[in-house]
Formats: sequence, structure tokens, C-alpha cells
Amino acid sequence: MSLPGVRALSRPVRRPVVLYRFGRLSMPLGGLFAVPAAVGVATGDMEFALRCTAMLALCLAVGWGLGRIRAPDDLRAAEGLVVVAALFVAAAALMTWPFMAAGLAPLDAFFEAVSGITTTGLSTAGTVEQRPAAFLIARAWTQWYGGLAIVALAFAFSVGPGPAARRLATVEGQPDDLAATTRLWARRAMVIFAVLTLAGMAIVLPFGLPLVDGVAHVLAGISTGGFSSRDGGIAALGGWPVQTALLLLGLAGAISFTLYDRGWRRGWRGAAGDVELRALLAVAALSTVLLAGAMLLAGRPAAEVATAAPLLALSAQTTTGFAPAAVSDLDAAGKLVLIATMFIGGDAGSTAGGIKIVRLLLMLRLMQVVLLRATLPRGAVLEVRAGGRRVEAEDVQAALGVVLLYAAVVLLAWFAFLLAGAPALDSLFDVVSALSTTGLSTGVTGPGLSPWLKGLLCAVMLMGRLEIVALLVLVYPGSWLQYGRGAT
Repeated sequence: MSLPGVRALSRPVRRPVVLYRFGRLSMPLGGLFAVPAAVGVATGDMEFALRCTAMLALCLAVGWGLGRIRAPDDLRAAEGLVVVAALFVAAAALMTWPFMAAGLAPLDAFFEAVSGITTTGLSTAGTVEQRPAAFLIARAWTQWYGGLAIVALAFAFSVGPGPAARRLATVEGQPDDLAATTRLWARRAMVIFAVLTLAGMAIVLPFGLPLVDGVAHVLAGISTGGFSSRDGGIAALGGWPVQTALLLLGLAGAISFTLYDRGWRRGWRGAAGDVELRALLAVAALSTVLLAGAMLLAGRPAAEVATAAPLLALSAQTTTGFAPAAVSDLDAAGKLVLIATMFIGGDAGSTAGGIKIVRLLLMLRLMQVVLLRATLPRGAVLEVRAGGRRVEAEDVQAALGVVLLYAAVVLLAWFAFLLAGAPALDSLFDVVSALSTTGLSTGVTGPGLSPWLKGLLCAVMLMGRLEIVALLVLVYPGSWLQYGRGAT
């Protein structure tokens, strides 16, 4: 069923444009395999290195071939969404074969690849400590590369009208063309991401961790990915100082990268007063208090709560997914706190997942407006503002649409788990974790999960990373088929 007139006005994506742009990005995608190939050679894992090298060669060949297509220079928003979605799916598919060299079954290897490129951190690999070092570094590097793609590419393509787009527009000197905007923002985002990564290395490596553990956790931390090289997560790395350092690194990745850019150019005092940054820290503090209260009421020792609650709440809020404590040991109240926290997520324009703080603020403002309307005389004009900026109707519409889509995906995926007989609250937790690209798990997600539920979670992780819309545009027939006369 379609709305009257919509088909006649809709324009399908131009295939030459999509193929050309995909080809242009296939060459940079080769970097996803270059570093793991080098690590494989350095560690003597030649099979892994050869598989990564083959995928690197494939990316270069595809990029060279598609890059020769003649296509218009302009890029429509829908075409940008299709390119980004296709790029993430292709990256996961190509990384599957190298991951199989670590002894994983094809579906589990694909699951790890999807979890990696979407910076989620859920795993069905079982034990990882016995896996080759090249595999452990490659998993973390996949998350780092996926996080870089989000802040440098997908964010620029996928934000629509509203506050998130205006945050990107604060990048000084930004041209109007979408493709040119993306190139400009990509260069700046890559510099910021590299600086944060090097700073993380300088902070974490002096703790004396083995090199593989240190590098893997820094790469996964700054990308808010959460893959750990230890079966026990970061709890197996040592005491609270190193765990705190890693989760503060996750917090750095969950802050909008436009804020770093603006702070560097205009001064950090103004950036520190950013309303979304304050809201992010406030929600993290509130979730810490609620989680600590739930743990104390459940009879957990106060000393354990004092360290575990803040770290676990921060891990969920930033959608980093490092587990400083076993989530499965929490009671129902503690799990519900983390479910809500993961659903909200981090800042727009960061590597974090969730609906984003900016949309939470808009929803709260919308609730306030509804209450005020009841007390105002009929015909009164009410200007809605958030963070010092006027909120347009399209801002609220876009935010509400994403929130409703997230809720719908959660309910549908959760229903599938319930049909399979999974525990209700635990399966809800893992579904929200997958959609918010967090990676914390109650134990539902694991090697024993049925194949079709693994596939479902792969789709959920991709939808969460691409904020659902991009993936829907990719598979929507109307994106590719021309309807009605005169449609162009």
C-alpha cells in the first residue's frame, strides 16, 4: 500500500552513482584487511595473513573496476544511505573468510564480523583466549575500523534534518555538497580518532598488560566496541584502575567528534558546556545511582557495588560493552536499568550506539510541550528550544521516527526470542544490547544460540549501527525500482 502521489514523486537511486561511490570506498575498505594481514605475518599465522591479503586484493580490484564507471558528481541522500549500508554488509561478508581461519564455523565467523564492523561486541565464538593473536587483534581492529567509518562516513551520509545534522554543520568551512561534506568531515574525524587512539595507547599500555591485550582493548575501547581478548572480559585484566582507564576511553569515543573539532577550533570552555555532553554525563550518573541501589537491595557487598556499579553503568551508557562484572549475576531491577541505559546510548556523531542523547532531549522537550499546552490559552504560540537552539517540527518528527523504529525492532526481535523459548528478561537485554551496539550479554548470546537467532541478531546489529533507516533503504524495492510516469 502506498500513499497517493508518493510513488510519482519518489526517485529511485541511480545505479551508476551507487556503484561508482561504492567502488571509490572499496579501496579504503582494503585497510580493514591490511593491518590484520601484517599482524598475521608478524605472528607467523600465514593462513590468516593470506586470507586477509586475498580480501585486500579483492577490495582493490572492485574499487578499480567500479571506479571507472561514469556517473554524475552529485550524490542524493538516499544514494548515500545505500552506499553506507552496502559498505557495512560487504565489510562483514569479506571478513568472514579470514575469521574462519581461527577455527570458527561460517555463521559464527560472520557473526563475529558483523559484531566487529558494527562495533557491538557480542560473540558466539565461545572461548577466545585460545584463539590466535592475529584473530584477537583483527577483531578489535575491525571494531576500530567500523568506528572510524561511523564518525567519518556513515554519520555524514545518514544524519537527516534536525539537531544531528546541525551539529555536523558546525564544522567550519563545510561546503553544501553532500559528497564534499563527507570528505571534509572524514579528514577531520580521522585525525581526531587517531589522536584519541594514540592517547589511549599511552594511557593503557603502561599498566603492564601483555601487548596483545593492551592493543586489542584500546582499539575496542575507543570505538565503543567491547571485544575483549579475555574470556572474563576486562575484569580479568586486573583491578579497577585499568578497567576505569578503558571505560573512560569508551566515554571519549561516545562524545560527539564534532565537539572535539569545535573545542579545538573555538576553545574547550565552550565545548565543556555543551548541553548534550552534560546530559550524557547526567544520565550516566543517574544510571550509576539506580544500578548501585538495585545491587545493594539485592544483597551485593557495598565494596563490590562501589566499583562495579559505576563501571558497568558507564560501559552500558557509552555502549562500549566491556564487562567489569557479570551481567548475568544482576537481578531483574539491575538488568532493567542497563536496558534503559543502553537504549539511550551516547552522543550523536560519536562511535556510540543507542537512540542518542540528542533524541532523548527532544523527547523530553516534547513531553514538556504537551504538558504546557494544557495550561496555555487556545491559540497561544509556543516556541520550543533545546540547547539554545530552536527546535523545528522536522527535528521532532525525525527523532520520534527513529525512536519508534528502535522500539519496533526491539519488540519484533524479542518476540522471536520468546517464540524460541529464551528467558524473557535476558533475551530482551541481549536484543537491546545488539540494537544499541553495546555487546553486554546475559549469556543468551553464545555458541549454543540457534542459527536463525544468530542471523536475526546479525540483522539487528546492522540496523542498530546504521540507525535502521539506511538498511531499510538498501532493501526497499522502491529504492531501486521506478514507479509511475515521469519518475526520475
